[in-house]
Amino acid sequence: MVRNNRLARQRLDERFDRLRGTIGPRPHAGWVRAIRDALGLSGPELAHRMGVSPQSVHGIERNEVAGSIRLETLRRAADALDCDLEYVLVPRSGLQDQVERRSREMAARQIEPIAHHSRLEAQSLSGTAAEAQLDDLAASLIDRRGLWSEGADR
Repeated sequence: MVRNNRLARQRLDERFDRLRGTIGPRPHAGWVRAIRDALGLSGPELAHRMGVSPQSVHGIERNEVAGSIRLETLRRAADALDCDLEYVLVPRSGLQDQVERRSREMAARQIEPIAHHSRLEAQSLSGTAAEAQLDDLAASLIDRRGLWSEGADR
């Protein structure tokens, strides 16, 4: 399972790397309005193609900009504009990087009480040894269930 998770992250990261930055931000007035305007399609014409009232088209465009549009509504608008709706979540950083960062955070939280106790008894590890211990623990946590649970580090 661990290998499958790592391989899945790697494959997704490769796909996301190809996607990242290819589309750019959503147009100020939204994709529906931008494409409608580029096609020279009026609001009432799009409404007719969608089978809705012209006021509904205005609401669709407003809701898209507000981020409150339903996916099904956006899909219908895309179809009326002879477009495909491509729905994708693109991580801000690589999935592998996120998992490694989280496992390191959890490892540091688990080690800190032990390290604190060792310092009190003047038995703390050298910086290099402590870093190696942190790396080892983080590596063992990386694909463990509960990695993202808030209580998992206790």
